[in-house]
Amino acid sequence: MGREFIQTILARRSIRKYTAEPVSEADIQTLLEAAMAAPSASNRKPWHFVVVTGRQMLDALADAHPHGKMLAEATLCVAVCGDLAEGERFWVQDCSAATENLLLAATALGLGAVWLGVYPREERVAAVRQVLGIPETSVPLNLISIGHPAEEKEPRTQYDGARVHRERW
Repeated sequence: MGREFIQTILARRSIRKYTAEPVSEADIQTLLEAAMAAPSASNRKPWHFVVVTGRQMLDALADAHPHGKMLAEATLCVAVCGDLAEGERFWVQDCSAATENLLLAATALGLGAVWLGVYPREERVAAVRQVLGIPETSVPLNLISIGHPAEEKEPRTQYDGARVHRERW
């Protein structure tokens, strides 16, 4: 189990090309369960997730995000949002942990996904907030474009020993 999980981590790649096959409701549920299994500061769980499967909304998000053109092919997008009332100090870290869990779950399910940054770019936050109707008390951290992959990328490590320091810098 441990080595298999490490292989899933190394297999996680940014996938931007998808088939037209929709992501099943069961897989969407699994992705959200994995995301919500992430740690959060003081167990505040400041996240909210907007699940988008409608073609019109996916196309609107593709237009709203300057690097989101792959959403026009995706069959699923999950917007990860931080609720400022629940986790004002660490919402970015908490929602980032949830995002990585979701990305790893997508890989484990044989899906392709890519993280599209929204926050802290105010113009992206405003555009995504408007398309998805996100209240002012929450901030969209990112959009995750998801689908059945129409491209394959080899697993890899990006380990760089020059970035590892032991005991002291």
